[in-house]
Amino acid sequence: MGHAYTPGLMVTERTIVRKRRLLPIPGQVIVRVGDRVQSQTVVARAELAGTVHVVNVANLLGIAPDEVREYLVKKEGQEVRQDDVIAENKPLIRWLKTEVRSPINGKLESVSTLTGQALLREPPRSLELLAYVDGAVVEVHPAQGLTVETECSLVQGIFGIGGETWGELVLGVKSPDESLTAGRLSPDMKGKIVVGGAFLDAACMKRSAELGIAGLVVGGIHDEDLRELLGYDLGVAITGTERVLIDGKRRVPLTLVLTEGFGSIPMAAKTFQLLAHHAGQKVSVSGATQIRAGVLRPEIIIPKESPSHLRGEGRGEGPVAGERAGIRLGDQVRIIRDPLFGRIGSVAGLPPDLKQIETESHVRVLEVTLSDNTTVVIPRANVEIIEGT
Repeated sequence: MGHAYTPGLMVTERTIVRKRRLLPIPGQVIVRVGDRVQSQTVVARAELAGTVHVVNVANLLGIAPDEVREYLVKKEGQEVRQDDVIAENKPLIRWLKTEVRSPINGKLESVSTLTGQALLREPPRSLELLAYVDGAVVEVHPAQGLTVETECSLVQGIFGIGGETWGELVLGVKSPDESLTAGRLSPDMKGKIVVGGAFLDAACMKRSAELGIAGLVVGGIHDEDLRELLGYDLGVAITGTERVLIDGKRRVPLTLVLTEGFGSIPMAAKTFQLLAHHAGQKVSVSGATQIRAGVLRPEIIIPKESPSHLRGEGRGEGPVAGERAGIRLGDQVRIIRDPLFGRIGSVAGLPPDLKQIETESHVRVLEVTLSDNTTVVIPRANVEIIEGT
């Protein structure tokens, strides 16, 4: 008999994670295979070409384009400072003199005798790629990046916003069903990753941003609060670059990971216990989420202080795990479709026959016993397994 299996969220005390770190343009990798790196270690660099500025020298001097080189003070390829004279005319009467000055610090890249324009380019900007996680370099991709491997505890969320960050993990609540409020936050949480329980509201998240808290991990949030925080509807594209709006105009970085979904939903006890066990340790967090093709999960990575050994034979991104045969009785699952979105339960039955659902489609279903001991019948495609050990 065939079976269905929907990959789910990892919540595990020990796993191996490989992170491929790639530059957006070709550059230089500055570490080697076997090197130990920290989350903030610069592992690769690239130079982004400076912005080009166009100056119409011919128009400013009132000359023909093919004459422009005769009036240059600076040579092509020569460095210039802002307000340096790059071209000028030479009238008989000094007060009729016209000077063309550089609007930037940079260099005079080229001059066209067809258009009479000079192209000036700002200095290149250095782009530095960080390791993001504590671990070891197990593969180098020349001129592109590298792969970092870490032995860690791992918690994947269901949704998140904000980019990669790291800091000490601290508890903002004492139990998974408590809500994280602004009053529970304090200035000494600056730069840290704060774990909430069932819920946080917009006021709490704004206060977190004001205090400089690096990241929040919580069960749920109302979608209207998220809209208020961002100032726009998020849509369905990949997240990870958002900034929180405070004071009505200022935007600051803040990473948020939801472990359960939208609404007030207690954090799964297993997730809360794992995070509480590692309070005080350094963690790496990313809110980047993609729920369509090429699924990307928000995550909390807690590196082990004494990694066992390198496992450089693997390739790719994410957790290294074996294949499962499918959903089994007793598996803990999360419902990922309305009207029970975010509810957690255990698999109580796996009926072998197809069943007709409200859309009149015939699909495979499973029976899930929820925390209140009620049992519901759900299409297998509408759940994901909460994986881990």
